[in-house]
Amino acid sequence: MSKLNEESCEACNADAPLVSADEQQTLLKDIPQWQVVTLDGEQQLQRTFKLKNFAEAQAFTNKVGDLAESEDHHPAILLEYGKVTVRWWTHKIGGLHRNDFIMAARTDQLSA
Repeated sequence: MSKLNEESCEACNADAPLVSADEQQTLLKDIPQWQVVTLDGEQQLQRTFKLKNFAEAQAFTNKVGDLAESEDHHPAILLEYGKVTVRWWTHKIGGLHRNDFIMAARTDQLSA
């Protein structure tokens, strides 16, 4: 089993490669509750986390924000009553990089 949640993001520039379809399938096995969605023509990883109430959802949102700042890699986060939807993708390359899968795994770890 992969240890994605133990990895850190690597610096990424505009010519970094997108993960291949085969790599996506392999990496998704380590984050089975995430799905690949396409928004505005860009593939992104998305998961909705269910929480008890707004306060817990807000606290989880803050943890994700702190993680994002620590890695300088920032998701889209939708905070609602009792749930938080997180989307990771690499803005510079307009799609998915290994970093996004690392951050998804680390986000899962925050919810445990």
